Amino acid sequence: MYLRPKETLTDQEVQRGLQLVIGDGLAAEAMTTFTGGAFLVAMALLLGATNFQIGLLAGIPTFTNLFQLLSIWLVRRYNNRRAIAVLCSVLARFPLLIVGTLVLVFATDMSINVIIFFLVFYYFFGSVAGPSWNSWIKDLVPEASMGAYFSRRSSYTQTLNVVLSFSVALAVDYIKKHYPAYELFTYAILFIAGGTIGIIGAFILSMAPERQSFLARENIFRLLKRPLQDSNFRSLLIFNSAWVFALNIATPFFTVFMLKGLGLSLSYIIALSILSQLSSILTIRVWGLFADRYSNKTIIFISAPLYILTIFAWCFVGIYTRQYANLILLAIIHIFTGISTAGVNLSLTNIGLKLAPSEDAVVYLSTKNIITAFFSSIAPLIGGSLADFFTKRHLVVDATWVGPHKQKTLHLVALHDWNFLFLIGALLAILALELLNLVREKGEVDKNVVVRIMRSSIKSNLKDYFLIGNLINWGEHLRQVIRRRVPGGERG
Repeated sequence: MYLRPKETLTDQEVQRGLQLVIGDGLAAEAMTTFTGGAFLVAMALLLGATNFQIGLLAGIPTFTNLFQLLSIWLVRRYNNRRAIAVLCSVLARFPLLIVGTLVLVFATDMSINVIIFFLVFYYFFGSVAGPSWNSWIKDLVPEASMGAYFSRRSSYTQTLNVVLSFSVALAVDYIKKHYPAYELFTYAILFIAGGTIGIIGAFILSMAPERQSFLARENIFRLLKRPLQDSNFRSLLIFNSAWVFALNIATPFFTVFMLKGLGLSLSYIIALSILSQLSSILTIRVWGLFADRYSNKTIIFISAPLYILTIFAWCFVGIYTRQYANLILLAIIHIFTGISTAGVNLSLTNIGLKLAPSEDAVVYLSTKNIITAFFSSIAPLIGGSLADFFTKRHLVVDATWVGPHKQKTLHLVALHDWNFLFLIGALLAILALELLNLVREKGEVDKNVVVRIMRSSIKSNLKDYFLIGNLINWGEHLRQVIRRRVPGGERG
């Protein structure tokens, strides 16, 4: 592999590189679909994982981001972001092959702690590759079309996720029902397949070009201080850290709740996930278009309140005695989760790239990932401990009608172990969103102006923008509530 950067890149090289990055993204999506999410949780539960261990599995990916300091040192030492990203990606994906082989050989004798041990290396090398990849791709993708490009890439990867995850879920449920002895064997094959596809993706990525860049040879800790001395970027760090902490208290346990609390099969869970993915696919390009035209910050203010409402809605799942009622509520939650997270995740990624100066991008982005990693990784551990604490505790609110001939009780709220986490996470997310007011984005347009423009655009493009158009009022309504209740809420 030839991995040396070039002084300049032609338009043809840039376009070819952008296509190759999409190819690697598809391979990485297939890899994470096979080895993460609901399938990883289901395998862990099959191996007897506790709530704390589930939280640990959720926290490791972000905890290992603390080691992105090594990525800065490597970039400063070799000034070759592509080589670092590619080689670390290859090293990251080999542990998946090891996990799959061990589960295949030792089956039920395999300890979940051994799986966690090898996954640490998978996430470690992936974290080291991340900042180099981010800085490299920031230079490769034209800033004016960044939102459109990443939304297109995300729509491709999410479409692949839909096809693969549902197909695999049907296969796993069929095997679980007819050949239960081979369920663990199936997860082992998925890990081996995921690791193989991931390594192929790294080789595809190696063919994308890199424009030469140089990182100042300063003391590494002095370099890390630079983003912290940037008041605007520091405000972004504060908001992002609070946001990921709030979400990771609750979100890692959605799958556990559906598997153990509701007793749903993987097919149902993946079908709901697909519903969320489809909603995201249908709206992410619209979010990207508006983010490029106006600002990422405004998109977050519109989409984040809706995401918070979906987390609140999880508190009401499971209070119904009829399963179909819970499934309908879950379907609604997943639809609006897909719509809202498409805007939030795209805009959070883009605003970080946008606020990081090109010459110090790897330092800024690494600092951002390291700091948010700490809060993101401790949140699911705290969430797992809280879930265990609330296991024997319940809060039930009922409305009872008593008449001469009939008595009817309606369950309004029924909180227990996981539901308490969902409520706590939603409340913390509301507080975190207020911190976004402190961030200033280049080219930012006043939110009220953007909302008026979007409404006008929606009226003339009703077919394309109907879903997002109906979400604008959600954000504004929640912002007004926060302003009334939070001291100093009239900022920005």
